[in-house]
Amino acid sequence: MTLDDIARALREADAAGAPILPVREKIATAEDAYAVQEINTCARLAAGGRLVGRKIGLTNPAVQRQLGVDQPDYGMLFADMDVPHDGEIPFVAGAQMKAEAELAFILGRPLTAPDCTMAEVIRAVEYLVPSLEIVGSRIANWDIRFVDTVADNASSAFFTLGPSARRLDGADLLDCRMQMRCGDQVVSEGSGRACLGSPLNALLWLARVMARAGRPLGEGDVVLSGALGPMVAATPGARFVAEIEGFGETAVTFGEAE
Repeated sequence: MTLDDIARALREADAAGAPILPVREKIATAEDAYAVQEINTCARLAAGGRLVGRKIGLTNPAVQRQLGVDQPDYGMLFADMDVPHDGEIPFVAGAQMKAEAELAFILGRPLTAPDCTMAEVIRAVEYLVPSLEIVGSRIANWDIRFVDTVADNASSAFFTLGPSARRLDGADLLDCRMQMRCGDQVVSEGSGRACLGSPLNALLWLARVMARAGRPLGEGDVVLSGALGPMVAATPGARFVAEIEGFGETAVTFGEAE
């Protein structure tokens, strides 16, 4: 099976809402996994999709150890993945969706240098907003390793951006407390330190990697920082609200089962 075949199988699984077996036995390296992701990125762009940002995954050291890696990964964000604050997402059982709370960076300047500095990253951040990332896996039962999730666009599905935009100056990215609720129940908690020690560390990593990959971050791009706490499986009718201290909240609701 070629990389094109693997990419096609993942696209078909996504379209049908029918997960497939892990692809790691067919992918030799992380580079090949990113090549599969790039094939599907190009396919989506060719079909009229619009690239609006990136997501960073595997920013929690415990999750990295679970998957046997020592670095994060990344995936592409497209305009049709953007769900309005307090919007509704159709519930599709085969999409295996889960919610996780994050900070989102909105860039006011491009970051094109593969050796960009933290100072350049700080200068590039125009706004931060609370975000809910909705992840989903085209791999059955979330039976993933690093190359599985990378090939599968870092298990991306949807994202929301909260309505309260904040400037970086004066913001506490380290000790800001995150609380995510489902209905009246608190289902996930964490802080900015859970994201590579600081969400800015994650953004710096991504900016350098994307410049080297030939898809540098641009003005207006959205960057999801990585989860500030554990992700939680979606259920029909569930409403998730993520509140991040100092940044406000955002919410999303899942429709009833089809």
